Amino acid sequence: MTTTVREAPAPLPLQGGLTDPAHPDASNEPVLEIDQIQGNIVPGFNKDHQTYLFLSIDDVDDFKAWLASQVPFISTTAEVLTFNRLFKAIRDRRQVDSSAVKSTWMNIVFSSQGLGTIGTPTDGFDDEAFKDGLAARSLADLLGDPIGDADAPGNPANWVIGGPGDEADVVVIVAADDPEDLTDEIARITGSLMGATLIFEQDGATLPDPLRGHEQFGFLDGVSQPGVRGRVSNDPHDVLTPRQNPNNRDQGKPGQDVLWPGTFVFGYPSQQANPDGENLRLEDPGPLSSAGDGLDWTINGSFLVIRRLRQNVFALHSFLKETATDLSIPDPPTGVAADFVGSRLVGRWRSGAPVMRTPDQDDPDLALDDCANNNFEFQADTPPIPPTGSPSPFDCRDDQFPHSHKDPTGVRCPLTGHIRKVYPRDDESASGGPLPNEVDTQTHRLLRRGLPFGESSPSTPGDPQDDGIEDRGLVFLAYQSSIVNGFEFVTRNWVNQPNFKDPNTGHDPIIGQNNVAGENRERNFIVTEPNNGSAHVVTTQVDWVIPTGGGYFFAPSIDALAMLAS
Repeated sequence: MTTTVREAPAPLPLQGGLTDPAHPDASNEPVLEIDQIQGNIVPGFNKDHQTYLFLSIDDVDDFKAWLASQVPFISTTAEVLTFNRLFKAIRDRRQVDSSAVKSTWMNIVFSSQGLGTIGTPTDGFDDEAFKDGLAARSLADLLGDPIGDADAPGNPANWVIGGPGDEADVVVIVAADDPEDLTDEIARITGSLMGATLIFEQDGATLPDPLRGHEQFGFLDGVSQPGVRGRVSNDPHDVLTPRQNPNNRDQGKPGQDVLWPGTFVFGYPSQQANPDGENLRLEDPGPLSSAGDGLDWTINGSFLVIRRLRQNVFALHSFLKETATDLSIPDPPTGVAADFVGSRLVGRWRSGAPVMRTPDQDDPDLALDDCANNNFEFQADTPPIPPTGSPSPFDCRDDQFPHSHKDPTGVRCPLTGHIRKVYPRDDESASGGPLPNEVDTQTHRLLRRGLPFGESSPSTPGDPQDDGIEDRGLVFLAYQSSIVNGFEFVTRNWVNQPNFKDPNTGHDPIIGQNNVAGENRERNFIVTEPNNGSAHVVTTQVDWVIPTGGGYFFAPSIDALAMLAS
């Protein structure tokens, strides 16, 4: 069956000598040690079926022997990148999803507690969040979780995994194209396991059609990901992320800024922090990222945040419908009024089309075009991208949809819109407040690798339905070289901060958590009206996204895994 292919072409595997405009001379960028970096960091597994095995170490010697036996099975960036390029090349030629090639991948990560258990103290790590662990940071009221309510499922004491006394030492990430292959690999891993006990198993999977690629609330997920600078061979043109925007060769696909790899992986140049708005550019490299002094063994590793997020689909959809009625929002030309309200809370329509480019109605064709669906800013107009006439098959064009107009006051995308809160792009503070400028904003980016869990809901914004299933949601995974400056910064300073980007702006309506201690979980955010853009502040006490587990982990390099096993 023919399917719509969202992605632009990828370079063929092992094809050297690429000198087209999308593969410029990048001699100034580092060559990544792709045979050392675990493959889910870069470029990401991108598999429909994944399982996360949470382990507790019981016997150090036996566990090290098991770890040594598993190192050859750890999937690397080199392997995953080669497979992904081949898979995309086949799909691009055939214009259909194909099973011509399949793969099963495995990665392994350690908590601070787990590293200490096997005799590798983490005192020298600079990142306090990693050393403390997710549960401790939550209980310190750093993440806005409902710690004031002892009975709340979002209280770490009630988490299904990762709460106090229930924290994993190790997580094994297993991913496959085929569920039977996934089952076989899990059986191989657990059947060989020594020195550790499986304490929790979490499955994740792409939702079935028509929600394929969407999260449980029904919105297309994973549209906005940063690109990563760097080369994967000594060929100066063999860049990890092709530069496909002809208007800006410092972007991958249009709207996707290409960032220095040290922002995500230790040992490489990172994005420069620029909190005071000094005259720095996105393309200027910063210092080499480091986990801490004397920790050379952490090079080519990355921190991983795992956050198990339960989603109350019925509650959100009910709110959207009720708000549309209360504000007398008319039905848009396509969809229902509740869809319009949802688009203002998220910043995208359920299809993934950004409201910055199609404010009045959904446009699924725009959503399916990944040369267009992320090409917008908030403070500046975004010009069209006409065909270049270049022989490069990788160059994007974007002149077939309405282009994005600047929206500094939040008429199109409210200032509380989820995509604006988690990634403010070029936003500036109208009140002169301490909003990070665009260069500094890029130092807080994450590589997201999550998947939904649980059955999809029959509910829609126009027809909310409670099917009685409570445990569905998202396994949120994000890689970065600093948890404090990455996941926690975004959570504390943007998502949960009602005074960002300006005083009394409001919370992120989707994942925002109210930091007020106790049982007051009230959150305020903005819904704008169609046509005139009038803003209404709406309020809820209901958390639609509820943390129910997870942890902070470190993903070592292949050599570091061998060292840890010895």
